[in-house]
Amino acid sequence: MVKRLARATPLAGSYAMAAELMPGDVALGQAGDQLKTLLGSCVSVILTDPRRTVGVMCHIVHVGKPSAANVRNTAFGEVAMREMFARLRAVGVNPTHCDAYVFGGGNMFPKLFAARHVGDANVQWVLDALAQAGVHVVDHCLGGNGYRKVSWTVGAGDPLVETVFAEQGITP
Repeated sequence: MVKRLARATPLAGSYAMAAELMPGDVALGQAGDQLKTLLGSCVSVILTDPRRTVGVMCHIVHVGKPSAANVRNTAFGEVAMREMFARLRAVGVNPTHCDAYVFGGGNMFPKLFAARHVGDANVQWVLDALAQAGVHVVDHCLGGNGYRKVSWTVGAGDPLVETVFAEQGITP
């Protein structure tokens, strides 16, 4: 469930929205709206139209096809991407004309998983899905041994990403 934080900033006669995405959330914002999330091994995708007037963000937890019981669960990559595309089309934006930003896929347990880990699988699936859909990735911050704080105000600026490495938060 998307946590709506505020609607207090006047913008062109309306109010901007701030949404904090939890795992499995998808949110659409208009110019001036703020979207943010916190990622570990999960992956977030932001799609925005070339004029940056609208954007949609998701927080993918699981990749691949969901089970029959989860066909509408946007925690699954396939469902989240489908929902993102549907929300963009609903406001008149062709998703294949959008720019994509992709973040996350960290190895949250580097001492346990030095090689392939769940974050790697999440990243590869997302990048493959975007390529297959014909969506161009303009920027990314992926992998590594840490988590990321992602924040984006829909508009001309790029998303802000802060990476906090596992070593920074662990004391021996």
